[in-house]
Amino acid sequence: MASGRTVARLGPAERAEALERMAGRELDVVVVGGGVVGAGVALDAATRGLDVGLVEARDFASGTSSRSSKLIHGGLRYLEQLNFELVREALQERALLLQRIAPHLVQPVPFLFPLTHYGWERAYVGAGVALYDTLGLASGVARGVPGHRHLSRSRALRLAPALKKSAFTGAIQYWDAQVDDARYVMTMLRTAATYGAHIAPRAQVVGFLREGERVTGVRVRDLESGEEFEVRAQQVVNATGVWTDDIQELVGGRGQIHVRASKGIHLVVPRDRIQSRTGIILRTEKSVLFVIPWGRHWIIGTTDTEWTLDKGHPAASRADIDYLLDHVNAVLSVPLSRDDVEGVYAGLRPLLSGESDETSKLSREHVVAHPVPGLVMIAGGKYTTYRVMAQDAVDAVAHGLDQRVPRSCTDRIPLAGAEGYQALWNARHRIAQTSGLHVARIEHLLQRYGSLIDEVLELIEHDPSLGRPLSGADDYLRAEIVYAATHEGARHLNDVLTRRTRISIETFHRGVAVAQESAELLAAPLGWDGEQVKREVGYFTKRVEAERLSQEQDSDQEADAIRLGAPEIVPAVKPES
Repeated sequence: MASGRTVARLGPAERAEALERMAGRELDVVVVGGGVVGAGVALDAATRGLDVGLVEARDFASGTSSRSSKLIHGGLRYLEQLNFELVREALQERALLLQRIAPHLVQPVPFLFPLTHYGWERAYVGAGVALYDTLGLASGVARGVPGHRHLSRSRALRLAPALKKSAFTGAIQYWDAQVDDARYVMTMLRTAATYGAHIAPRAQVVGFLREGERVTGVRVRDLESGEEFEVRAQQVVNATGVWTDDIQELVGGRGQIHVRASKGIHLVVPRDRIQSRTGIILRTEKSVLFVIPWGRHWIIGTTDTEWTLDKGHPAASRADIDYLLDHVNAVLSVPLSRDDVEGVYAGLRPLLSGESDETSKLSREHVVAHPVPGLVMIAGGKYTTYRVMAQDAVDAVAHGLDQRVPRSCTDRIPLAGAEGYQALWNARHRIAQTSGLHVARIEHLLQRYGSLIDEVLELIEHDPSLGRPLSGADDYLRAEIVYAATHEGARHLNDVLTRRTRISIETFHRGVAVAQESAELLAAPLGWDGEQVKREVGYFTKRVEAERLSQEQDSDQEADAIRLGAPEIVPAVKPES
């Protein structure tokens, strides 16, 4: 990193130490929630010199922040709603992430916008995309992606031969960016820990500490050991997304923020099923649908429907999957079938509750509230603007602290792995020669770990068998499974196959074929015996079976009931209110 600091690990020993330190003294601030906003708050607070702790009941980014469209974008559709400020702010953040904060994790991606009418539509959409590009420059930061261009139908077909010729009259191509959302959150938490934050997954808030009206900390249960302890802090930040109302209930009294959950599902299909060198964006009757390049795959999404069932495991139904297939097949010359679908994932957007009955019309803007002394709540927003949300939340924390707190500096703090990334990318052929790995492997590692690639390569140097690919998921090396546990905070097999890697959505077997090998690799760094290895594989297999079966159901209620049939490897507890 720029400061010359050694990047913190988030391994088992570091978790134990973080829990001990949080319990041992009063912190300036404790953050509840390890998604993108909570991670952003922890990093913002730590880099302002505050003493920070963060607890997450499950795995980092295990809720909304691992199940997004994986786009860093301004929200082209918000221009139609005349929400220019939201778009401008998001495009400014996109430029920062691409060029300064995380160039190893955030990559430019092109999209083709097919036009279906002659004349007026090209002028209308073209004006919107031109404004989008212009707003991207308004911050004074170079936007980091090429400008848009108009294409005839024949030129568009050269870029995307998969499109049905009769389905469109021409196209406009523009650029946005994409990210592995869960990896980004974990990397941000490692960066926060490097600046002194205490970070612990599988640590659930089960109550609040009070002195009269004032919140003075939280009561936490270590879900791995069952032990409970108190974390005292001058300020508590609730950054729990769709769980905001649930955490608010623990404090008691009327909440100032109400969040509704909107379900969005995505399909993953192999790259060879859609012949295109560019992503595609389509209008639907409610919103937009993206076809997003994703390594050797495409991600197709998303839906937007209200969800009032289990928040931990939103389920995709047959109706959801058919909706996406029907819409994308309307423009493809060779239609996709359910047999083409490798992976399916469902996530919940935390939308600020308003007057509208339709979740697609609720606000994506964020709100910070101070409902009682000592407690700050933040909700709403979108992944791209997490840094602004975090800054606003820590500004609110600063108001509640007696000391003077410096201004946010996260717009100038590169994430772990960013420093030196470009130089290493330029040297990737040399790294391939010295490591003995193919250059394609080095590119894969650089785009996941950036300049932290040396830590992965050290594992392989120490044990050459870790340089082999996983049998059944050969995009990933065995070393990456071990590294997930030793450095990246993974505690269980599901954490590794679902979030540290994307094997659970990038393979037709959904990770089952590599579960045994992966669990055996995790056994040593996590201290598992043979019985625990068996338990981890059994749990993961049952989870995949339940997800597959839920995706055959016609309704949300049926899908939810079946998905909940799979047990939790570490059950959350019912908090005391």
